[in-house]
Amino acid sequence: MSPLDYRHVTEYNPPPGGEVQRRGRKPQGERALTGAERQARYRQRLAGHPVAPARRPPRPTRHASRPQQWHAAVATLLRLQAEYAAWLEALPEALRDSSTGEALQAIVDLDLDELASIEPPRGFGRD
Repeated sequence: MSPLDYRHVTEYNPPPGGEVQRRGRKPQGERALTGAERQARYRQRLAGHPVAPARRPPRPTRHASRPQQWHAAVATLLRLQAEYAAWLEALPEALRDSSTGEALQAIVDLDLDELASIEPPRGFGRD
């Protein structure tokens, strides 16, 4: 036989004395427990420790109403418009004719007062 014939074979060297050691815990009795016996022991052990009832998940947080969302969005737009106006004022004169300057000018020129004056309906007969 050539060395290639043994290529995928692992040599087994038994421990001295010829006794084979088995893996895992040694059985408590004369033999290992069966699956049913092991399950019965597990259930008996659980019976002594009652399980706490499952907690209900917390209620989801309430979202803002649509009118509140509207007012928040308009306030954000007004704040951003003020920031863009400050940016436009700080922009050097040479860059005011660039695409950035034109975009900033278009944002500043928007009339958001009309949006701020709109009062959205409350709905469900509460108008």
